[in-house]
Amino acid sequence: MKLAPARIAAFLQRPDPAIRVILLYGPDAGLVRERADVLARSVCADLADPFRIADLNGAVLGADPARLADEAAQLSLVGGRRVVRVRAATDSMARIFVSFLTKMPGEALVVAEAAELSASSPLRRAFEAAPGAAAIGCYPDAPRDRAAVIRETLAGYRVTASRDATQYLVDHLGEDRLVTRSELHKLALFVGDGGRVGLEDAVLCVGDSAALELDDAVMAAAEGDQVLLDRVLDRVFQKSESPVTVVRAMLRHLHRLHGMVARVSAGGAIDEVVRSARPPIFFKHQDGIRSQLGRWREPALRTALAHLAEAEIHMKTTGLPAETLCREALLAVAQRAERDAARQR
Repeated sequence: MKLAPARIAAFLQRPDPAIRVILLYGPDAGLVRERADVLARSVCADLADPFRIADLNGAVLGADPARLADEAAQLSLVGGRRVVRVRAATDSMARIFVSFLTKMPGEALVVAEAAELSASSPLRRAFEAAPGAAAIGCYPDAPRDRAAVIRETLAGYRVTASRDATQYLVDHLGEDRLVTRSELHKLALFVGDGGRVGLEDAVLCVGDSAALELDDAVMAAAEGDQVLLDRVLDRVFQKSESPVTVVRAMLRHLHRLHGMVARVSAGGAIDEVVRSARPPIFFKHQDGIRSQLGRWREPALRTALAHLAEAEIHMKTTGLPAETLCREALLAVAQRAERDAARQR
């Protein structure tokens, strides 16, 4: 059975007893592990219980395919249903599971964990086709889901977060569920039991220095500060940031700036445009954005966006050094920002 996303939360809270074998797969390894733990605890609260929990990895099962059926059929010496966990399951194990799914010996709950699998994956298809099995995709949280995870996790420590702090956390967490919870645990300890997280707390505890420096590079380019841009790009590339990622960050920033400039051109006040921006603008960047709204005009932004898009294509197709092309593209943005500001003086 293929479990639809809308049904996953209810299934995890109360697993269908008719489903005895579950595959969890996807790019969010932390979410895969978290859901596997939830399912295992629905049978055995103590995940370290050696009598009721069996842990198998892909290598062990590949060397001894019969081990899966043996573990599932085994009875616990202390009573109670058992759980068989299979880590690092891959398509090479599809035949083992196909065989197991046709017989399903014993009464144990079998939970398999895998990385991302395509729709044509033989392992995934085996679970989706079997009546007593389920396949559940685990993908990075959408912003709304991420906000719910943040509120739920902090609430466990009787901690709340301001609106700006929550938005910052939504923007900077979420690629891996376990990493997200770990960062929130650190943040809750920082503010203390019953405390409140402000934006500065979130930046101090969760701030990704590489991401923050990338933001600094983008802001320097948009403000026409060529000296600062060159210095920050040195730090960005020292941290092995991809030149394509840098160019795309610049594209996203100018796209957002273009929409804000359009509102100002239509008669909106700069302060109101900045204040009402969604998602909210990081407080340390608000003055910079006000400056950029005063120097950029729509024609210049359209030209800059076109040049950046062309630079990204060249980085992928010409074989020229991507870092050099990236530097040239952002320097051109900075030069254009400086020229436009000079014309308006």
